[in-house]
Amino acid sequence: QVQLVESGGGLVQPGGSLRLSCAASGNIFSINAMGWYRQAPGKQRDLVAAITSGGSTNYADSVKGRFTISRDNAKNTMYLQMNSLKPEDTAVYYCHADSGPMYDWWGQGTQVTVSS
Repeated sequence: QVQLVESGGGLVQPGGSLRLSCAASGNIFSINAMGWYRQAPGKQRDLVAAITSGGSTNYADSVKGRFTISRDNAKNTMYLQMNSLKPEDTAVYYCHADSGPMYDWWGQGTQVTVSS
């Protein structure tokens, strides 16, 4: 079993920055890929960015050039640096990890609100 705890959400003005963190604990050696998803009210949960155990990344088109995903394996922590934030980035952001096709885990979510 893996536990994921997000932190770093909050209220920020348009154009501002936030850094989200996701701390993993438990059977961390089973983790393969990790990622960030977000869900706005009334909408489905969508992938924002993902990173493999080897460090390969991919991003949703809407955040390319503004968000950066990274992973510190020594600290068992994943990050999402979010710059040039827009009101449409407002959502609950969820940390996700998997061990391949068999198992995956979710964090509890952290609210990000972009508003003036």
